[in-house]
Amino acid sequence: MSGVVSLMPEPAHAFDERELCDLLEAYAPTTPYAWTPMPGGASSRKYFRASYENGRTAVAMFVPEGAKAEELEKSRRSSRWPFLEVRDLLAASGVRVPEVYLDKTDRGWLLLEDLGDDTLANYLVREPSKKTEIYQRAVADLAAAQRCLVSLPKESVVCTRVFDHDLLLWEIHHFREWGLEARGIHMSGEDAYIFEALAERLASRIASWPRGFVHRDYQSRNLMVKQGDIAWIDFQDALLGPRVYDLVALLNDSYQVFDRTFVDARIKEFASALGVDVDVLSFEFDAVTVQRKLKDAGRFVFIDRVKNNSSFLQFVEPTIAKVFASLERLAPRDADMASWISLLDRVLKRKS
Repeated sequence: MSGVVSLMPEPAHAFDERELCDLLEAYAPTTPYAWTPMPGGASSRKYFRASYENGRTAVAMFVPEGAKAEELEKSRRSSRWPFLEVRDLLAASGVRVPEVYLDKTDRGWLLLEDLGDDTLANYLVREPSKKTEIYQRAVADLAAAQRCLVSLPKESVVCTRVFDHDLLLWEIHHFREWGLEARGIHMSGEDAYIFEALAERLASRIASWPRGFVHRDYQSRNLMVKQGDIAWIDFQDALLGPRVYDLVALLNDSYQVFDRTFVDARIKEFASALGVDVDVLSFEFDAVTVQRKLKDAGRFVFIDRVKNNSSFLQFVEPTIAKVFASLERLAPRDADMASWISLLDRVLKRKS
């Protein structure tokens, strides 16, 4: 199997400046305002900050696919955006999330609370001495959310989406398709067979582990620091999955570098908060790191080739290095992980 077919983006509802102005005027009809585009990430969503003369600010979010049926879960009766469903679920569980000021989702728009510019990544640049404190908070918030969300409403959008074997395997193949083949790196027939067998077993193993609520991208660019609190954003893809998945996203963040002592301390805190064995959780953490960071490395190339955004290419090699670091911890007690090292060494021609 050479990989999963990549789907090109569907035709989108075009951005209309008049619709943005209508939204901002509806929020404060008699107050003059100005708006400016905000930097975006890898998604097709667009963000605009509105500043009103009375001192208010707000953020308009535009989802090009949001006015179409494709944005909704086709198997469900709900007509609400997953973003709104998950936001309300998190808010009810005590998670700090942006307030919703106006809902114009029928046209692809939401007007949200302005959480400022202090992503966790930006905060660390400004306040490096507070790294341990803020990450302890992020880990504690994640554990608390998982405890609160252990029993989800059956009708929740989160319950309709699962990190099962097929999705985990698809993500590993995403690395093969984009992290290898798209970069002109091809495996021999024997190595391709080994890759398939290892990928299948890794996906099956992770799929068998305890599941919980997963944000899916709980990392330093999707957490905002505001008045000492950590607010979650970009949670619309939440699903059920490995209990360590978000912890991996946080502590093996492609945009940050932490020494293993720091990571081990946070894993221990998370294990204690959930009441699980730290050695078991550490093994799960490293195994999911292999799966998740392989996918991330492939995704960064996909974003460059398909979305014409090369800004993430700088993270490909550091992300693959995180894969090797976890494999090297696991290999002495797990034959599959040792095989992954041998395979990737050959394929990537890593220098010893």
